[in-house]
Amino acid sequence: MEPHVAELQQKVEDTLCPFGFEVYPFQVAWYNELLPPAFHLPLPGPTLAFLVLSTPAMFDQALKPFLQSCHLQPLTDPVDQCVAYHLSRVRQSLPELQIEVIADYEVHPNRRPKILAQTAAHVAGAAYYYQRQDVEDDPWGSQHISGVCIHPQFGGWFAIRAVVLLPGIEVPDLPPRKPPDCVPARADRITLLEGFNFHWRDWTYRDAVTPQERYSEEQKAYFSTPPAQRLALLGLAQPSEPRPSSPGFPITTVNCKKPQNPGKARSWLSPGVSPPESPGP
Repeated sequence: MEPHVAELQQKVEDTLCPFGFEVYPFQVAWYNELLPPAFHLPLPGPTLAFLVLSTPAMFDQALKPFLQSCHLQPLTDPVDQCVAYHLSRVRQSLPELQIEVIADYEVHPNRRPKILAQTAAHVAGAAYYYQRQDVEDDPWGSQHISGVCIHPQFGGWFAIRAVVLLPGIEVPDLPPRKPPDCVPARADRITLLEGFNFHWRDWTYRDAVTPQERYSEEQKAYFSTPPAQRLALLGLAQPSEPRPSSPGFPITTVNCKKPQNPGKARSWLSPGVSPPESPGP
């Protein structure tokens, strides 16, 4: 007998949500229907999946304790390692099930992304994926304009981390969830997309809606630092170096940016287009 989706969701939420993550169920079919076959997930349409994102609280509730407890050494990309650790706990909480986890940055050998994270977030109802096609008579001419997801509570102050697939668990009656259209006005959508594409360094596009919580100043300082310099910024040695006795940055632990997800595409059907480089997730 298959576990009820509500029970599965509760177990996943109990494992992740206390650490600053959010979890949203969806059917594989909802995702595949919006993409060309080359990007489909190779599972039956009713297969259950969960979209996992991190909120601003993840920095303090998950990352700092993770680094203090030294779950994984050497540290190479602390955020990715922290997220992977917590997703491994999902597997442990459901040992009787087959579970496949796809991180948002993973790619196939041909560099095609394994998951288009923003598409998944949209179909799961987690965040609205605003794209050029959502602006009538847009003003950008031949300029390339990348899309961006906005969360109804956190605006742009969040990050899509992974999709958890449960092969063999099918939920044909799962009710679809639409993400709230929290930037409905044309002028505001133009401001959002221009902010994301042309002024992302000033962080203001993330305030497209008034967020319940933003990244702390220490998170912003970390994400504004080039990835190659982040461990040094925090006084943590590179993997080949001995670890110093005390950190050189006034926070207790470290964050590190994952590779930019090439799946943040301009259109549902043009998933190969990459967004501009971002200061952090």
